[in-house]
Amino acid sequence: MTVRCYHLNNPDPYFNLATEEYLLKNFEDDIFMLWSSESSIVVGKHQNALAEINHQYVRENGIKVARRLSGGGTVFHDPGNLNFTFMRTVERIDEVNYKIFLQPVKEALEKLGLEITSSKRDDLVLDGKKISGNAQHVFRKRVLHHGTLLFNSQLARLKNALKVDLSRFEDKAVQSNRSVVTNIADYLKRQMTVDEFSLFMFETIAQSFPNFQYAQLSDADNAVIQLLRDEKYCQWDWIYGYSPKYTYRNRVRFSDGELQVMLQIEKGKIKHSEWIGNISNELMFKLTEILRDKNHALESLQPAFELLKADLEKEGLDRESLLTQLL
Repeated sequence: MTVRCYHLNNPDPYFNLATEEYLLKNFEDDIFMLWSSESSIVVGKHQNALAEINHQYVRENGIKVARRLSGGGTVFHDPGNLNFTFMRTVERIDEVNYKIFLQPVKEALEKLGLEITSSKRDDLVLDGKKISGNAQHVFRKRVLHHGTLLFNSQLARLKNALKVDLSRFEDKAVQSNRSVVTNIADYLKRQMTVDEFSLFMFETIAQSFPNFQYAQLSDADNAVIQLLRDEKYCQWDWIYGYSPKYTYRNRVRFSDGELQVMLQIEKGKIKHSEWIGNISNELMFKLTEILRDKNHALESLQPAFELLKADLEKEGLDRESLLTQLL
């Protein structure tokens, strides 16, 4: 079967993830795709997005948050990271195999003189450190396998963007396994730019297939993908609202004492909240009512707390300080 090979040149993570879904569900050919996105965090389909990100760092540094179609853990994308995608129509479950898809990637890296091994979770490893995380999704008889390749990624930003206090969250969501990571560029015998590396990987992997065909998205393809991007992948309901239900707990210290907070979240919305501490019953009631059915997001909580600003200040609570403790 012909393998259609796409080398995308779009930095928008939402468009790229929508492209994966479109090609998976609308084509029968095998597909290889290489792509890159601007700085973004991409959570797995079954993860609690808010529990995976340092929301303050992400917001202050303009890092996008996205949710992909496959399961597994959270990954960080930036222009120094490449993403590869394979799609195949299968007849047997044993064809849904990480090693089958990773083999051409491993062989391409070895042609650069790198010694690549695999971890127990099928991550690609260089010098004992992770350079590639992978995940899969099956749609009918089509399997999608994709992964990252840390070439010259900003690892400090990666670490800060994924720095979360998980003790505040109670849920049954899939949690990420944090690994020691490294960049491929640091181990190359000759220097390469990320563009040179991208072209090398694309050509080498594409030509490893006996029947490969270079392909491009048509105008009609782009129009459908853009619609899927706009209506699903960049929507709050998919990125955060798709998270499994969870409970958020925290303690807020203020001038007159301490306040214990509990929020119950379903589909990203606050369904119930409890407030225990040195504040009046009237303020507790107002807080509970004003937060009901609000998105568990700064953009939704800020206007609500602005309405209660005078009530909060009257009892020694600072609106901004309280807000930062609820996310």
